[in-house]
Amino acid sequence: MKTIMDIVLRWPPWISLRSRQVYWLLMPCLSVVVTYSLFGPLLTTHIGLFGLALLQAAVVITAMFTVYDPVLRLITRRYPNLSQTPQRVLLNAAFLFLFTSLIEQVVFYAYVQSGLLPAAYGTGQLLSLFVYGRVGNIVTIFLYESLYTMRRWQENLAESEQLKKANLQSQFESLKNQVNPHFLFNSLNSLSSLIADEPDKAEQFVDEMAKVYRYLLQTNQSQLTTLSAELEFVDSYYHLLKTRYQAGIELQVDVAPDYYLYRLPPLTLQMLLENAVKHNIIQANRPLTLEIKTRPAESGSSPEGAAELLVRNNLQRKNTRTLSNQVGLSNIEAKYRLLAQNEPIVGEADGYFSVILPLLTPLNHERADR
Repeated sequence: MKTIMDIVLRWPPWISLRSRQVYWLLMPCLSVVVTYSLFGPLLTTHIGLFGLALLQAAVVITAMFTVYDPVLRLITRRYPNLSQTPQRVLLNAAFLFLFTSLIEQVVFYAYVQSGLLPAAYGTGQLLSLFVYGRVGNIVTIFLYESLYTMRRWQENLAESEQLKKANLQSQFESLKNQVNPHFLFNSLNSLSSLIADEPDKAEQFVDEMAKVYRYLLQTNQSQLTTLSAELEFVDSYYHLLKTRYQAGIELQVDVAPDYYLYRLPPLTLQMLLENAVKHNIIQANRPLTLEIKTRPAESGSSPEGAAELLVRNNLQRKNTRTLSNQVGLSNIEAKYRLLAQNEPIVGEADGYFSVILPLLTPLNHERADR
């Protein structure tokens, strides 16, 4: 049965699969309805006429689908989203109503002029054909939209699952990067050098390290966090980096208090800082400078009050190529797609590597608390 259905759905081959599906759902029924609306009682006494009229109706309907299919695809490309269904339906209805009304007039008068349809069959039969035609138009649009909505729903569901997996992978990578032997070794090595000579700094180092892990465990299940919470975490994370690299690394934060309650995916800044440390030379005479700045969104299509976060570092790439699978940046992009937000903008210019992150506006109750 499946093989037969696959063969049937290959025809007509010049129209899209969705049109072929609607075609085979409607064509047999429409052919009978159109034939009956034209000839009515004559069909009981002229069996040969019924067969001929049925064949001609099938040919006309096939031709109509051939003309309608490219128009349908054009409308769908122009209004592809499910939220744009009213626009698609209105344009499809307008075209179908006008197009099929014209075809009905042509077919009716062609039958009358050829003598197949008695001239006495006038306004009544034409009105019957018009009514059946409009019902057919409504059913056609309903089937098209049902199939399209189902396909888009399946695509959105698959994409949502894929993005959820990417988000989980991002969370896993963030946690793994902090508990991997290299990070622990470097952190413990820095702590060891402080314990004997600078016990006060060693105690502070332990406190900051605890804050890093506490934040990792608390926010890894959240989709969003406030910019202020993310900056507090970055401050602790930077303390660990500063202890290790000393004068080889600098962090400049220029964030206006008005943006503290704006939101972004957790651990985003840590991934970007880690990426900068991983791929650039860090020396006291060539310090790596990390910058974090807020600014109003520059895109003209952004809503009022929208803001973005600029994270950049001076480029001084290591001579030896560091293995990179772009997991960090890919995970950040995946998180923004999961949130249905504009993706970050990544670029290099004037000796800087920069990432522009869209900031989500605060929740209403958070605005009120301010």
